[in-house]
Amino acid sequence: MIEKTVLDYMSGQLEVPCYMMRPEKVPKKYVLIEKTGSSEDDHITTSTFAFQSYAPTLLEVAELNEEVKAAAESIVSLYSVTKSALQSDYNFTNIANKQPRYQAVYDITHY
Repeated sequence: MIEKTVLDYMSGQLEVPCYMMRPEKVPKKYVLIEKTGSSEDDHITTSTFAFQSYAPTLLEVAELNEEVKAAAESIVSLYSVTKSALQSDYNFTNIANKQPRYQAVYDITHY
């Protein structure tokens, strides 16, 4: 299951906790990982993941986003992952509660 593979890999690469769902008690810095879709061609699957970085300030969240991008790009070191391509990353601050947030969207090709 690619979701578990990505969660385990990112958790091992980042110094902040990673989750698939927002925890009840949120730490000051963390990353939410969400699979937003997938496609298949010749028995090879590409899944789209959104990595949402959270931190107390916009600068800290931008720095965390850079760490997330480096980890997401290095996931190709896993045998089951053949490609990791950044679609986009951007400031995605939650306007309702003014929580600084960045989002990086990746297409991850895997077996």
